[in-house]
Amino acid sequence: MVDHEEPGNVRRPPSKRIADELRQAIDSGDMAPGAKLPSERDLAAQYGTARNTAREAVRILIDAGLVIAEHGRGAYVRRPQTLIRLGNDRYSPKYRATGLSPFLLECAKQGKTGRFEVLGIERATPTIEVANRLDVSDKTKSVLQRENIFWADDDPVQRVTTYIPWAIAKGTGLLQEEVPHQYGIHGVLEDQGHVMARIREEINARMPRADEARHMRVPPGVPVIDVLHTSVDEQGKAYEVTRFVMRADMSGLLYDVPVE
Repeated sequence: MVDHEEPGNVRRPPSKRIADELRQAIDSGDMAPGAKLPSERDLAAQYGTARNTAREAVRILIDAGLVIAEHGRGAYVRRPQTLIRLGNDRYSPKYRATGLSPFLLECAKQGKTGRFEVLGIERATPTIEVANRLDVSDKTKSVLQRENIFWADDDPVQRVTTYIPWAIAKGTGLLQEEVPHQYGIHGVLEDQGHVMARIREEINARMPRADEARHMRVPPGVPVIDVLHTSVDEQGKAYEVTRFVMRADMSGLLYDVPVE
């Protein structure tokens, strides 16, 4: 093995040099998805380093999202996942006949079983970000906050937090875990006179917070897609804001819209 040096003869730490060579093998396809990496002992022997150095090299690849470690079995090149891909048409009435929510419908398309777990339902004081979009106070408990984890088969893939003005939500089925309407939350909102006419979605990518990583079992090195969705009715009033925090290794977005 020939050591690689950076410009100016600045040597990279051995762990990073090992990680670079393994990364190159992964990127080139020489190590295919699902392939098992050499053991720490074998890597140490191959590169003439200590096992701790080899372990650090593998950790670098895990943190980069290229490799997963399975306790007692070793480290493997990450396999690409089938994405739960939500599109701009997911709220269209054309899907009403299925009786499925947008998430459950997309799971069904992917051959997966979708479900949700309620983390909490409460009257809450919104952040300024949410309050500004809903035109409510950020000083009082002016919204209903519903928080869920959405699962596809055995994988938690989305943390979804919905905010609805309390003036709209109070006294409705939105306060129940199982919303008693065949069209779910949006069916209740339509009965209140808020028919979705337009959506606005602000999208960012970032690393997960500790609680998000815990609830969604986000592997090391995997970011999340953060979507702040606002529903606007036929009168131009924003009546619902939902933050979707989605595992980027299992989620995607699809937009097919006219250019205006």
